[in-house]
Formats: sequence, C-alpha cells, structure tokens
Amino acid sequence: MVQVKAIKAFSDNYIWCLSEPTSSRAWVVDPGQAEPVLTYLNQMSLTLAGILVTHHHYDHTDGVAALCEKFVGIDVYGPHNSPFKGVTKPLMDTDKITVLGTEFTIITTPGHTLDHICYTNPVLAFTGDTLFSGGCGRLFEGTAEQMQHSFDKLKKLPPECEIYCTHEYTQANLAFALAVEPSNRDLIEYAQWVDIQRQNNQITLPSTLALELKINPFMRTNLAKIVTHIPKKHQQDEKKSQQNIEHCQRFASLRAWKDHF
Repeated sequence: MVQVKAIKAFSDNYIWCLSEPTSSRAWVVDPGQAEPVLTYLNQMSLTLAGILVTHHHYDHTDGVAALCEKFVGIDVYGPHNSPFKGVTKPLMDTDKITVLGTEFTIITTPGHTLDHICYTNPVLAFTGDTLFSGGCGRLFEGTAEQMQHSFDKLKKLPPECEIYCTHEYTQANLAFALAVEPSNRDLIEYAQWVDIQRQNNQITLPSTLALELKINPFMRTNLAKIVTHIPKKHQQDEKKSQQNIEHCQRFASLRAWKDHF
C-alpha cells in the first residue's frame, strides 16, 4: 500500500509525498516549492516519478518546473482546463490513474478555482484547497453553488477515507466552526486535540470524511440549525436555478461569514 508523508513548504503548506516500501520511486502532490521536495527525496533516497496537481495557484505549482528539470521525463497530472501550462497529462471528471500501484478516481471540484480537481479512492483523497479539516477553500473563482456541489461529490467517499488537504488551517478553521456550532461536542473535543497538536508543532492531518461530517460546518449544510448563529449581514441568497437550493444558501452564508471572521 502506498505511504503518504508530509513535506512542509512556505508557512503552512503541505506537499504530500507518496512512496512504497518496495521501491525507491515517489510522487508528490502540489509542489509549490522544489527545494523542500528535493531535500526530502535526498534524505529518503527516493527518486521522483511523477507529480499530481490539484489546481493552478502558485503555492501548488511553482516547484513543478524545477522538479521536471531535475527528473527529466516525469509525468505531471493536472486539470484539463488549468491555466497552469506545466500539465503533461490532463485529467477530467471520473478519469482514473494509477500511482505506485494505487488507483485514483478524479473528481472535478470547482469552487476555490474553476480548474480544481481531487484525487480520490476509498482509502485516501487529496483535496487540495477544496476540503480542509474544519473548513473549505475561499471562493476565488467559483460560486457557493459550485462548491456545495463539489462537497456533495466528496461526501460520497467512504467514511473512513483519509482527507489530505494542502494547508495547516485546521486550528483557525475550528475557531470559526465553534462560532457556528458552539455546543457541538465532537467539534469541541477535536478542537482540544488540535490545540495540543499545534502547541507541540505537530501536524493535524490527515482527517477523515467521518470526522468532517461531524465537525465541518461546510459539510453540514443539510442541517437547518447550521445557520443559527450567522450574523444577519452575512446571510446570503443564492439564485434559485438548481435543486438543493437551501444547502447552497447555507453554504454561501457560512462562506460569507468566514470571509469576514
């Protein structure tokens, strides 16, 4: 089974490194910087075999060119509609790829950006800046309706699926989540654990889908009570153009409040 380790980059990014015990090959996810990847590969005696990209933002792609120069001929998988020009293997919704013997299904997840994709299977998912532990990505290009639809796709993964997002935002996300649901016992207990982890400079990831369904307000828009504490000025109305309108309205209101929290 593939192993996943975190390579720290910038101030709060994680570049995920996939490897297997039986070979020296490795893949990385969203290498915004090349230097920490090269250092890690050298320390672990690994050779880079390929790159997975979730979306075009610089902190997910700026290290790609240098890594491709160092490891000539490697594949770079990424969204078919990405503004980032370094993708050599473009991917669309429901495409399947195999990395180190592990199959992933591609899920298109527009919202944070229009080109965002996630790499998923029943055991683990690389969710980039779409689904964070306790939160979701800011809507830079897409709409709340698009992001709600993307979350609905991710909700179909098995509860035990491990969620590997790309930022250490968990503590800040949970501060907001507690304002949304101050009496959520699962959330309170998780926030206490996260605080201890961060006090010790320890990583809080991966999460699991089961946990996110319990503590992440953006995963809980099916609950009418999720908007109880949202200030009136942040209540949003979505255009009623598709089904699931109430969920989208709640998602939009939560995101509007989070943007000013």
